[in-house]
Amino acid sequence: MKHYVPEHYRVDDSVGYLLRRGSALLRADLEAAFAGVELSFTQWVTLMLVRDRPGLTPAALCADLHHDSGALTRLLDRLEALGYLLRERDERDRRLVHVRLTPEGERVLAAQLPRVTDRLNAVFAGFTSAEMALFTGFLGRLIGRLETTHEVAA
Repeated sequence: MKHYVPEHYRVDDSVGYLLRRGSALLRADLEAAFAGVELSFTQWVTLMLVRDRPGLTPAALCADLHHDSGALTRLLDRLEALGYLLRERDERDRRLVHVRLTPEGERVLAAQLPRVTDRLNAVFAGFTSAEMALFTGFLGRLIGRLETTHEVAA
């Protein structure tokens, strides 16, 4: 089924534009929530990814965050200097590096979690639980489809 046709295509109806605009606005809102805190929103997201995906490598973080390797290295260097994470060589394949949280990283992550959940709850206050489940389900399906399409193209 074709959802878009050239003669009726408008940017305000484009899923790509709407996702990009919504993402930019949400990111700005969450970054503002971290004003005055030692940890930035980007650093916090990085720590969340490390927490939720044990055994994560810097290469996988690059892909998830859409950072180049130099920017990610600087980000990891900063988080390591703060004592929030460690980079460790894989025991079986010394070429691989895994990133893990330190106890201090777990503490600071947990301390800032209410800051994020409070902002997200305020942003989505007009949505029902059913609507949120549909919304996140649709986004998950879209991401899965795009990842599959991207893997096939690569």
